[in-house]
Amino acid sequence: MNKVKSLFMQLPIRVKLGSIFFFAFFLLFGVMIFFYSNVNATVNQIDSVYASNTRLNALRDTLEKVQNNLYQYLNTRSSEALENYYIYEASFIRQLGELNNETINNTPLLLEKNISNISGAYLELTNAAIEAKRARNIALYGELHEHIEGFYQYLNATIFTVNDMNFRQNSANYLVLRNALDNMIGMGIVFMLLIVLLAIAWSVFMTRSITQPLVAMAAVANEVAGGNMDANFPYLNTNDELGSVAKASNRMLSSIREYIESTKEHMVLENLMKERALIMDGDLKEAQLRYLQAQINPHFLFNTLNAGVQLSMLEGAEKTEVFLENVADFFRYNVKKMGRDTTIREELNMIDTYIYILNVRYLGEINYEKKCDSRLLDVKMPSMVLQPIVENAITHGIHETERDGNVQLSLHGENNKVVISIKDNGKGIDDEIAKKIMSGEALHKEGDSTGIGLDNVISRLRSYFNQEDVFVIRNREDVAGTEVILYLPMDMVDEAKKLA
Repeated sequence: MNKVKSLFMQLPIRVKLGSIFFFAFFLLFGVMIFFYSNVNATVNQIDSVYASNTRLNALRDTLEKVQNNLYQYLNTRSSEALENYYIYEASFIRQLGELNNETINNTPLLLEKNISNISGAYLELTNAAIEAKRARNIALYGELHEHIEGFYQYLNATIFTVNDMNFRQNSANYLVLRNALDNMIGMGIVFMLLIVLLAIAWSVFMTRSITQPLVAMAAVANEVAGGNMDANFPYLNTNDELGSVAKASNRMLSSIREYIESTKEHMVLENLMKERALIMDGDLKEAQLRYLQAQINPHFLFNTLNAGVQLSMLEGAEKTEVFLENVADFFRYNVKKMGRDTTIREELNMIDTYIYILNVRYLGEINYEKKCDSRLLDVKMPSMVLQPIVENAITHGIHETERDGNVQLSLHGENNKVVISIKDNGKGIDDEIAKKIMSGEALHKEGDSTGIGLDNVISRLRSYFNQEDVFVIRNREDVAGTEVILYLPMDMVDEAKKLA
């Protein structure tokens, strides 16, 4: 017995533990395969028990949605309600195809066939009512309304009756299957407990040969953790992993002692380097502080412009006063709206201010026209979007030609989108450059900034609305110049419900 124990001690730990694993694994695997096949078959039967009820519930819900959207369209003539009606009508027809259409000696299945036939007549009446509504035939769709209501009530009641009959039958089948499943699960638990008990008994016997050396090594490890670096791990007369760990740990302790000594020698040099790093960091922060102090305070700029406005008022320089007020408003908007949402109205006001400043600067060379749907002015959008586009049109389109500048801005709704168009009569844009701009690529050229700022505009629009097709830049078809079009999804803004 002692000889067998001695031989067992020489075995690697993975072999000792592996014997426990394989013993338990093969027993558990066989039991699990047996019970899995039986339980899986029973569960599949249970899952299919209430499939008919689920199908009928879905059919009833779709019928209700068809009826509600039909009435909403007949009462309000809402295009959204009509679109939803056709969507749910298609879904309803698809679900009807899953019902029984054969004559069978089974009451629920015969009722399903009846539901399918009545539903066809019901849908013919609903489509006729829609056509009457479109033709403004009030008398016809009023008469159809009463027939549709009768068909709907009958279908609803019949679906409920079939559903109830199926539910009663399915409940009885479910109880039988559930009892069978519970019995199989109970037997499986009993067998698994027996296997676990056998595995525990075997593992206790096996692990004693492993835990005793671990306890001795843990005691030495606690001493080392407490700061006793002179302690050594015990010598284990085994060829398993624990013996290798003990020897390696003793070598590691020796290396740690040597490392501690070498670390002490480097401490002085490391502290000196840290002191130099702190001095450099302090100098850097002082330089950054001075740089920040040298920047222009936006409030100082506003106050200075306001002082200029007051001075121009005292001197009677009305044009200078208006110019300075517009400049102050321009800078104030840039700082106030930076990184925040705004409205189309505020963006257009800023364009007015910007064009005025440029016309003062260039002696009225730019003619600005805008045509806007007033219902869309309070739609929200990212700030600082339109001004960079107008600036790009003037700087890289109009100013590179000799003719008088003309900028046209329009705002309207189209296909559930807010469409903003900005046109200029400049030199136009190269197709390759337009493609690069719409791909979000910033074009940097010395002496030219075509695309600078537009990449930021496109990126923010796409992130804000979570869509890619929000920006188009192209040459105008009728005359020379460039057109930029923004497509803002209507369902992403606050005014969507008002404009539906």
